[in-house]
This record gives sequence, C-alpha cells and structure tokens, in this order.
Amino acid sequence: MACDHNCSSCGHASCGKNQSMLITTNENNHIKKIIAVMSGKGGVGKSMVTTTLAVSLAKQGYKVGILDSDITGPSIPKAFGLKPGVTGNSDNLMFPPLSKELGIKVMSINVLIDRPEEPVVWRGPVLGSAIKQFYQDVLWEELDYLLIDMPPGTSDVALTVFQMIPVDGVVIVSTPQDLVKMIVGKAVSMCDQMNIKIVGLVENMAYYKCPCCGNPLYPFGPSKLDDVCETYNLKPLASFPIDSKIASLIDNGDAEKMDVDFALNLTKDVIDF
Repeated sequence: MACDHNCSSCGHASCGKNQSMLITTNENNHIKKIIAVMSGKGGVGKSMVTTTLAVSLAKQGYKVGILDSDITGPSIPKAFGLKPGVTGNSDNLMFPPLSKELGIKVMSINVLIDRPEEPVVWRGPVLGSAIKQFYQDVLWEELDYLLIDMPPGTSDVALTVFQMIPVDGVVIVSTPQDLVKMIVGKAVSMCDQMNIKIVGLVENMAYYKCPCCGNPLYPFGPSKLDDVCETYNLKPLASFPIDSKIASLIDNGDAEKMDVDFALNLTKDVIDF
C-alpha cells in the first residue's frame, strides 16, 4: 500500500512509494544518502560521472560506496583497478572491495565473476535479484553516500532500483545533442512516476580544450544544458569536458588520481541536496 499523508511536504526518500516493495539493507549498514546516476540512453558517460562524483566526495572526506547496477555492462571496477575476488563473513554477507587510495567501496558483478570479459546473459528477474543482493547482502557499513551507477534506459533494472531501494535523489546525465532533450524527458518522466526527486542535470562531453590555445571547443555544438533544464524545470549541475587525461586514468584503473575540480559544483549540489 502507498503512504497516506501529504508526500509533497515530506523529505523522506521512500515517501510516495509503494511501501510493500521497498527492501531494507542488513543491520550492519548505516547509509545516510543514496544518489542514483542515470540517463534515458546509453553512451552518455553515466559511469564516468559516477566515478568522478565518488572521487570528488571521497577527497572531501566523505565515506563513499558505489553500487554498480549495470549488470550487463559494468565498468566501475576497471575505473578503480579492482580485480575479481570478494570475501564474506559467517552470515553470508559480502565485503565490498576498496579502492586503492581513497577507500571507496565498490560492488559490481565484475568483482564477483572470474572472467570480467564474459557476458552476463541473464533475464530481467535475475538481474533484479542481483541488484537486491548488492543492496541487502553487502557490508557497506557506515557510508555518507551510496552512489548507484544505473544501466542505460528506463526498463527492468531501473524499475527495480527505484521501486525497491530508498533512493534520495537522481543525477541525470546527458550530452549536448538535439536528440538528448527527448531522452532527458524520458528519464524525468520515469522519476516523476516513481516519486523520485531529481538533483539536476549534468551535461557530459560538452567541450574540450584546444591543445594550442586552451580555449574551449564544442564538438557537438553549443551547450544545451540551460535550454534542457528550462524545459524540464531541472537544476543545471555541471558541464563535463572531454579530457584524454581523465579517460586514460580511468582506463588504467587510476580514477582516484584525476583532478576533479571540474566536478566541484556537482559535488556541492549533491551535498546540499
């Protein structure tokens, strides 16, 4: 059954949801805020935004975890140089691997299977069960922020996350292309239908700096961040650059070494949310 009071005046993450579908995590976990990073389509860099936000929060002293809910296309372990291998305790709860420098906790299918390059060929209900297990049966313990790296689109897994996990807010990721306004609209509509609050919009791959003069160049045309935000009444959070140094660090498992100054506005908005 749904809650029976005025949800619009309540700040609780689970308010307005179907209470019978929400799950609880294990008693060892104390997670202060859960933020999902999503888009209405793939290829816009959700994992890069999730990784950058996690590193930025951790560098400011917050305890951070990442739940990689993109079961069929996981990339978070590679960004942090994490290899397969998860241990558990006598209660069959799993210890999430820790990143090398900042101690960011990560749970992903690619730290559980022996060969990360192997495809995960599962149907929707099995994917949903894995997500539930990542939330319920992992020893996240004390976290200021649990970030959920969402899969592309608005179907099965996204529905599982939003129905069953008490998400506090969503960061939507887009790129500066004309098609994106419609795609952002799909993500916004899903959040509205699921009574999930939206932190705001990040425009990824918005520009790169000219190697000669250092001025910004716009490979996809002018930024559409303000226009899309005005259309859907969203808060503009940040425009992220295309940066070969950042891409190289993530590819080499050294995401924690990136300069995250470009993400400070996003980080502040998430903290203040």
